[in-house]
Amino acid sequence: MTDKVLTANRLSDGIAVWLDANGQWTESLQDALVARHAEAEAALAAIGKRDFAGNLVVDVNVIDVAELDGKLWPTRLRERIRAAGPTMEYAAGYSPADAAFIAV
Repeated sequence: MTDKVLTANRLSDGIAVWLDANGQWTESLQDALVARHAEAEAALAAIGKRDFAGNLVVDVNVIDVAELDGKLWPTRLRERIRAAGPTMEYAAGYSPADAAFIAV
């Protein structure tokens, strides 16, 4: 099985977030809880459904990641862009995505 993390967009501002080991939504992919077996993946999906129903997040997805040199990397281009930040100026404190991270 491929390693998985739970991602979504925060409902309040649309910023991409990931579920961490404390059950909180974090803006850092590197802080995400990694599911390494089917039961853990199912638990992530259930938490995503709960938080979607609770109007905390939208566009909830369990995604594939790979761990390389101790760093998490989404396997799909869409998710690498989301993890690196917006591709354009978005709001104060959010710089455009790191092109080197996206191009992996």
